[in-house]
Amino acid sequence: MTTSTLVSADSTGGEHQRWRIVAALAITSTVGYGTLYYAYAVLLRPMATSLDASTTAVTGALTASVLAGALMAIPIGRWLDRHGGRALMTAGSITATALLVAWSQVQTIGQLYAVMTGIGITGAMVLYEPAFAVIVSWFTPDRRPTALLAVTIVAGFASTIFMPLTGLLIAHLGWRTTLLALAAIHGLLTVPLHALTIRTPPPPAAPTAAALSDRTQRRAAARTATHDPRFWILTAALIAHGAATSTIAVHLIGYLTSRGHPATFAATATGLLGVLSVTGRLVLTAARRHLPVTTIVATVFAVQAAAVLALPFTGGSRIGAVITVTGFGIGFGIAHLATPALLTDRYGTAAYATIAGRLAAPVTIARATAPLGAAAILHTGGGYLLLLGAVGACCVLAATGMLVRSATPVPPA
Repeated sequence: MTTSTLVSADSTGGEHQRWRIVAALAITSTVGYGTLYYAYAVLLRPMATSLDASTTAVTGALTASVLAGALMAIPIGRWLDRHGGRALMTAGSITATALLVAWSQVQTIGQLYAVMTGIGITGAMVLYEPAFAVIVSWFTPDRRPTALLAVTIVAGFASTIFMPLTGLLIAHLGWRTTLLALAAIHGLLTVPLHALTIRTPPPPAAPTAAALSDRTQRRAAARTATHDPRFWILTAALIAHGAATSTIAVHLIGYLTSRGHPATFAATATGLLGVLSVTGRLVLTAARRHLPVTTIVATVFAVQAAAVLALPFTGGSRIGAVITVTGFGIGFGIAHLATPALLTDRYGTAAYATIAGRLAAPVTIARATAPLGAAAILHTGGGYLLLLGAVGACCVLAATGMLVRSATPVPPA
């Protein structure tokens, strides 16, 4: 996945092949997130009842899944840079399908944790990070934002599609048979699309010195990122933002119901976050024609901070709650789309997946653990005001980090 390969692929690989890959990844990302992640929230209570376990213990299995995926981000990134995505994503899809079947048969909480750990590992092999790495290898910088946007827009509706579908299946089939149905959907769609559609870009017509030193290029690019203060500033900013968004996603329903809103309204308002994430991605793509990506992202993060800090004052009414949720939701998925642009603009494409894996690991860990820290705040009597203040502070830190990154001089090569 080198720059030289990328140029050749864009000139000779064929427009049809590139957009077939985008369409395939849009479908597989939607199905993957829907079955491996979003369905869990709907399955949680039926599983807890069947396994005679607390919802806290069952929720912990999802946290274990996310953490397992985070730990795999770095080695998977290295594999993608060296070998491409076809074999990895196909094997991940097959294994994830088998694990969905195994999930339907768990009898103890220990078995659930084991299966969910495996699903976290396979998720790292088939979801956004490998999909983005494949797209980066096939598209030149002028086409790349459109391709990434197409995948994230479609996948942004994963929760909208699969959470109601899972609820409907549970109502008619029970949670175990529902998982078998989800396994069938996952296997029938993702395995053939990954196996038959994902390709490595064709090599240059004539070998060049650059093409003959792929490993050297990857090592140099990865080393550049490791020694670049701007990379670590970006990582810190995205850790803060990931902690904020995951905390709101988990605890917003509880906050709104604590303000006297019906549970149905609270769930509907929280469901807006997924739809609004698509809006935020569209805003980023349109605005980046006129403004630097870091400026746009910092502004959106600041809007999120203002929205969440205003929630104690506006959240008592339905209109106020919807307005503030909208302000926060605009930035809900923007980091996914901004990250490839920020990394490739600075470090190129030779080691994109390796560098993205190094970034994704701590950010994913923050997303997984922040809701647990938020729950601790609530259980120790801190209350929702302290929790919202902490989320707002994280958004401010994220916005500040983006601005500091932009102002930090680029180190010499």
